[in-house]
Amino acid sequence: LSTVAATGPEIRTQSVSVIQETPVDATKQRVHAAKITASDAFKQALIEEEGVRQTVYRDVAGYPTVGVGHLVRPHDGLSVGDRVSYDQVLDFLEQDLAIAEEGVRRLVGDLPIYQHEFDALLDLVYNVGEGNVSENKSPRLNAAIDAGDYETIADELHYTTAAGKKARGLEFRSERRAAMFEQASYEDPREQA
Repeated sequence: LSTVAATGPEIRTQSVSVIQETPVDATKQRVHAAKITASDAFKQALIEEEGVRQTVYRDVAGYPTVGVGHLVRPHDGLSVGDRVSYDQVLDFLEQDLAIAEEGVRRLVGDLPIYQHEFDALLDLVYNVGEGNVSENKSPRLNAAIDAGDYETIADELHYTTAAGKKARGLEFRSERRAAMFEQASYEDPREQA
């Protein structure tokens, strides 16, 4: 008997060369949104905009909110006045960012974007919700994305009302979001006012 017969069928192995894909720097060139996540600069700007609250409060639109702008949902089991731990704040933030990042990816589709453009769109989706940037609610934004018109996308990042009323804080946030998209500037415009 041969060794092959004694051990079973012959096993063939192939040498497979593994090609390592060089990471793409989204700060230097536009890439598919699937390759981008929230930058640290964005997270800092988001915390500056939303604040960090461990006690559930009502936001400017009257919705129960906690953490870094986390909209309290029934499954959270929280009511206005309840306190959460700092770890829970971080958990809510990571969950909310992951949801918003996926929302940006669905919004832009195959349009290549820079890191700062992704961050600006992420701020928009995080702030107003994916439903409010849908084709029905934001047709000009979606048309600009479909056309690859980055200048018009920047023009469509202004959302300044909450509960039907203009809010100065949202005006500043919209200015910051547009500067983030157009100039990669994460600075707070309130500091320059």
